[in-house]
Amino acid sequence: MQNKFNKIPKPLIERYRKRLYKTKHEVGEHNVEVMGMDIHNPVFIMAAMLVIGFVTFALAQPELSNSWLNGAKGWSVNNFDWLFMLTSNIILIFCIGLVFSPFGNIRIGGLNAKPEFTRMSWFAMLFAAGMGIGLMFWSTAEPLAYASGWYGTPLNVEAGSPEAFHAAMGATIYHWGLHAWAIYAIVGLALAVFAFNFRFPLSLRSIFYPLLGERVWGWTGHLIDTLAVLATIFGLSTSLGLGAQQVSSGLKFLFGIDLGLNVLEIGVIAFVTMIAVISVTRGLDGGVKVLSNLNMLVALIFFLFVFMVGNPLQSIAKIGTTTMDYASYFLPLSNPVGREDSDFYHGWSVFYWAWWVSWSPFVGMFIARISKGRTVREFLTSVVIIPTVVTIIWMSVFGQIALEQYANQVGELANGVTDASLTLFQMLEHLPLSTVTSIISIILVMVFFVTSSDSGSLVVDTITSGGKLEAPVPQRIFWAVAEGCTAAALLYGGGKEALKALQAGTVSTGLPFSFVLIIMCFSLWLGLRKIYKAREQLIDELEQH
Repeated sequence: MQNKFNKIPKPLIERYRKRLYKTKHEVGEHNVEVMGMDIHNPVFIMAAMLVIGFVTFALAQPELSNSWLNGAKGWSVNNFDWLFMLTSNIILIFCIGLVFSPFGNIRIGGLNAKPEFTRMSWFAMLFAAGMGIGLMFWSTAEPLAYASGWYGTPLNVEAGSPEAFHAAMGATIYHWGLHAWAIYAIVGLALAVFAFNFRFPLSLRSIFYPLLGERVWGWTGHLIDTLAVLATIFGLSTSLGLGAQQVSSGLKFLFGIDLGLNVLEIGVIAFVTMIAVISVTRGLDGGVKVLSNLNMLVALIFFLFVFMVGNPLQSIAKIGTTTMDYASYFLPLSNPVGREDSDFYHGWSVFYWAWWVSWSPFVGMFIARISKGRTVREFLTSVVIIPTVVTIIWMSVFGQIALEQYANQVGELANGVTDASLTLFQMLEHLPLSTVTSIISIILVMVFFVTSSDSGSLVVDTITSGGKLEAPVPQRIFWAVAEGCTAAALLYGGGKEALKALQAGTVSTGLPFSFVLIIMCFSLWLGLRKIYKAREQLIDELEQH
């Protein structure tokens, strides 16, 4: 199909472009230059004031801010649990429909667009940005939590029973598999199509042009972009907070370092934010790409070591078992009607969907920036299926070892989950070279930490600069520091319940953005239909020509 478009007469190209959506709006036309920054007025100002206001309030009134966040989370979960589940199901079905539709042949970036990155670099950046810290934190803790009944079990199966072990692995992959990556993929595809095919600003508001027309550049668009920034900041802060907890737990576990409640965690955030600031100034190619490739190499070595010392043949068999568990529990866990496992459903599934929704502007825009030249079909299958396969393999190896230690009453894991941030280190303690692997895992979490902060800063920069792909360095630094401060404020405000505070921040911002995502699917369909009709007319004209 692409060969048809190699040499197209200029008049036909011009006619093709006229059939697409057109706007007189120019990228950055509302921008103002302040203190070396090129900021969109009023998106940058509104988002920055809200973030600074939250951080200030959380530091000044930690208990009150934590109480408000948990109240907002409780209200969201109790009244809109169905919406989070419905959003994830609709988006996955929509992605599958697009893969098998005629729209699948549409190429991101135009008729003859070429990929800017190799497939390996592309996959590495996808995975490092999408779920790095989370996989390190939850790969052992989550299956163990479900099997032992830590905050409920999937579908109320009996904790510690053989069925609980299967349900634990099935539910873990359910949360990290197709649904999660479909949410990322649909946002990424929508952003890429409207930015690179219609040549609109790379911003969330652009996606809604088919529905709002030129009004999308006004206050409606300002609110959409501001909401996207807040969702990104809080979703990312949750991951950064989890990463800081795991690094500090590892340091306490290995070296006995303990500086008091959340002090070490906040110190870790400050240190990694400083490294992220250095990296983010180097841009996409010089910073994020290099770190992502390095991270994937270290992660592969770490995985292979654990795989080899943990009985390889049994691990391979467990990967198959986990896949079957995922298939068995996929539909029951996707059904929100008549659920009696409210502790698990609200405490885990709803939180995860809110987390992925909050992360979707960040991961979606990042993968949009690196996916030019891919077809819609290639983009969706790669972004949804390949990370899911890697997740199944990773979670199977780490999760099954944790479950075996729990079943065989080995070490601290015999008691189930006592501290989620310690579970990985407690599992590694009973494998060879435990000190070395624990240190490697700490380094790995920190590099994932940096790549997530880097990627998030670049994305928020783009939104708050009116869709410009290259924002000034001071602007990148501002948002990298803002992300670190927000994560630190959530930890500080949460105190002993820091994990709940991180989750509360995510759910609170994920709720309104769920509505945005559902509407986004319809708007994307209109945009793809526009491109498809224009392309079919061009093919007819080429044949006549």
